Amino acid sequence: MKKLLAIVGLAATAYLPATYADQFPHVHAETHNNVQCVKTNDDEIKALFDRWNAALATLDPEEVTEEYAHDAILLPTLSDIPRTNHDEIKEYFVHFLQKKPQGKINMRIIKIGCNTASDTGLYTFTVHEKNGKTKEVEARYSFVYEYDDDQWLIEHHHSSLMPEQLALAAHPHHHHAKHHHG
Repeated sequence: MKKLLAIVGLAATAYLPATYADQFPHVHAETHNNVQCVKTNDDEIKALFDRWNAALATLDPEEVTEEYAHDAILLPTLSDIPRTNHDEIKEYFVHFLQKKPQGKINMRIIKIGCNTASDTGLYTFTVHEKNGKTKEVEARYSFVYEYDDDQWLIEHHHSSLMPEQLALAAHPHHHHAKHHHG
């Protein structure tokens, strides 16, 4: 009888989770058992930056914003305000695009997971100042992409000025001499 109860108990524990699983969806499932992972490669992920950069070239904030997931987070280079939805992201690009920015990757590391990928590294932006002069701005960046609804979108984008540029901006007439110790 104990053996029969044990078998019934095991059957119930196997049956109940499958029956009620839909009522308790996991926010972030740790397994990929039921998830179809899209096939991708480094070149496809690198092309996502090119697509975003091409959207910048349109100077249309709406087009740039469409590169971001609806729940994306943007920690922009030239603002202290985190942008956490499309309206806020678009508002940032309304102002940033006035500089006619174009980015160039200096170095990057691509990492690929199941329906996610990251592109992290250093880039340089050429921006146009109000006085008509162009300026190059070096920054660190990270893009985290998520494959959703049959497309790759930016889920997280962080960009910050290089620390050396911050020091130069704080002291524009102070030149740092390099000291060599031998």
